[in-house]
Amino acid sequence: MAGFWTGAAALATAGRRGRRWPKLLMRSVALWTVKHVPHYSRRYLVVSRTLCSAGYDSNEKTFDKILIANRGEIACRVIKTCKKMGIKTVAIHSDVDASSVHVKMADEAVCVGPAPTSKSYLNMNAIMDAVRSTRAQAVHPGYGFLSENKEFAKRLAAEDVIFIGPDTHAIQAMGDKIESKLLAKKAKVNTIPGFDGVVKDADEAVRIAREIGYPVMIKASAGGGGKGMRIAWDDEETRDGFRFSSQEAASSFGDDRLLIEKFIDNPRHIEIQVLGDKHGNALWLNERECSIQRRNQKVVEEAPSIFLDSETRRAMGEQAVALAKAVSYSSAGTVEFLVDSKKNFYFLEMNTRLQVEHPVTECITGLDLVQEMIRVAKGYPLRHKQADIPINGWAVECRVYAEDPYKSFGLPSVGRLSQYEEPIHLPGVRVDSGIQPGSDISIYYDPMISKLITYGSDRTEALKRMEDALDSYVIRGVTHNIALLREVIINSRFIEGDINTKFLSDVYPDGFKGHPLTETERNQFLAVASSLFVASQLRAQHFQDHESSRVPIVKPQVASWELSVKLHDEIHTVVVSSSGPTFSHEPQKLLHSYMVEVDGSKLNVTSTWNLASPLLSVNVDGTQRTIQCLSREAGGNMSIQFLGTVYKVRILTKLAAELNKFMLEKAAEDTSSILRSPMPGVVVAISVKPGDLVAEGQEICVIEAMKMQNSMTAGKTGKVKSVHCKAGDTVGEGDLLVELE
Repeated sequence: MAGFWTGAAALATAGRRGRRWPKLLMRSVALWTVKHVPHYSRRYLVVSRTLCSAGYDSNEKTFDKILIANRGEIACRVIKTCKKMGIKTVAIHSDVDASSVHVKMADEAVCVGPAPTSKSYLNMNAIMDAVRSTRAQAVHPGYGFLSENKEFAKRLAAEDVIFIGPDTHAIQAMGDKIESKLLAKKAKVNTIPGFDGVVKDADEAVRIAREIGYPVMIKASAGGGGKGMRIAWDDEETRDGFRFSSQEAASSFGDDRLLIEKFIDNPRHIEIQVLGDKHGNALWLNERECSIQRRNQKVVEEAPSIFLDSETRRAMGEQAVALAKAVSYSSAGTVEFLVDSKKNFYFLEMNTRLQVEHPVTECITGLDLVQEMIRVAKGYPLRHKQADIPINGWAVECRVYAEDPYKSFGLPSVGRLSQYEEPIHLPGVRVDSGIQPGSDISIYYDPMISKLITYGSDRTEALKRMEDALDSYVIRGVTHNIALLREVIINSRFIEGDINTKFLSDVYPDGFKGHPLTETERNQFLAVASSLFVASQLRAQHFQDHESSRVPIVKPQVASWELSVKLHDEIHTVVVSSSGPTFSHEPQKLLHSYMVEVDGSKLNVTSTWNLASPLLSVNVDGTQRTIQCLSREAGGNMSIQFLGTVYKVRILTKLAAELNKFMLEKAAEDTSSILRSPMPGVVVAISVKPGDLVAEGQEICVIEAMKMQNSMTAGKTGKVKSVHCKAGDTVGEGDLLVELE
């Protein structure tokens, strides 16, 4: 798995220009594999091949053993830095996570309960028992779960165990959205107008919302990560928002308190990374642009922001540090702001933990934030001054989820990863994950598969590397959101920096439909698919020749194949002719070319046609494409991932196409009178019973999936015929919930 890195070209250029090096040491892809690195000076770089790597000072003693109170990719991320620092690690896990990657990576592992988070990763008693039994000296909470729980930090302190994060006062002050807003005002930080108190019930929520003026944001006081947040535009949405937000907040954070504030329409979401120590020092480590979101959860992040100028960046950073110093903040934390089109910025909240998107900051500054958190927790002062913090290059992060992007930009998907390959063979790519082939994506936890990060000397290079990495990412067994991620990063508005938190709904008002092929791209795809079909037919013929060697069969040499290709309900006539094999010297491999005629256009398609490989590099008239053939059926149906989107085609020979006209088509199911679950999850509530009259859009039931609650509504007005589920039932995607007459 790739580690930290920076662009050697950018660093070399800075050196040639005589620029003074920042007092930081860069990290390379080899970070995780270097066993020992010599003690280093702040003024020098340790060069490893073509990249620069910061070492760990073996003489700087911290902890002997750290327990990571988390799971998945963030647990793996913390373990990696601990290994580099010579620290032993303890993993905790639920019973269903017993074979997880983070459990295998750690030196020790302790089961803390069954699958539900309330009985395992939020089970303080079980986690405290694990701390005692393993004699861990410190606990790193990661993000989510207990990372911002002051009671957990207090219990650790009571047993002389170090909480790797801020002290309980800062957690209380900044973790509570209501108190943090009051403190922000006192520290002269720009704040959003709103109600500075706890909302007691739905009626009070409506009254407060009317006083503030719609639209309003309802959100969990103790929350974060987009959970427990709703936007309300009227009284009815406020009541529904209060109900769902309080339930999600209780489920995710064990605290159902809510606050309400004015919703700033069309803002950017830009956050400042801060780092403080126990000696009164605090730094801001530049910004992260996090405006691409769905359901208030970030999807694509980058550092720095294309929108900020140096003056605004400094002002935001200084206000973030002022807030951190106001509570004597001592760890890594993030101050989030909403920024309007005129670069006015308003304090949103402070997350008193490591952020999911921290890798992009590490890439442009060279700091290992987990290492800094551990050093600060031990009592060491910060090693750097504000003037030392650079912006070197550009980094982009895509959150790869097990979600169906065609359903509300991403409804959860569950399943087992039958095949999984990360694109870390590409330059400038880092993948933070906690899974492997065979891992299960379950309904109990967040559906994130990984964080895919690319780095370049500038934004253009970072985005191009992300495009290549997404094309080369192999994920089979679950539905994923790579198609959506790729469309976002190639969208003209995104490339120009014209983005806000409503980007997805603005660009895709009717929902995400996949990549719309241009005529050129369509012809390229048809040519590639047809060539792939012919290559598979030739391979099958080759095997048949070997099997039938006892009785020689003279087969006519086929000069060309006339095919009927169906794509998007349109049938195209495609003629494929073999141009014969060629030999490539760099690298050495045998290529085979086909001349393909598609709707009057002729294209030359060349590849190794290695049908056993999950990735296939194809050259179409000089344009290099990476495709994935997900399935090939005997009936001519193929699923091919092309430009990020999976397209289904049916390819038949001319004779087979003529005969196919006599085949009966399966009638489509009438779905107007039934409600099926669009995702796997747990039924939280049923709002109807047989015989009830329901109106179109009326809530039928609520399903919770990956800690998010989703209201299922009636598709038409009618009478309920039957209900096929009850509260507490676990349902799968496509399961029948309710029938209407």
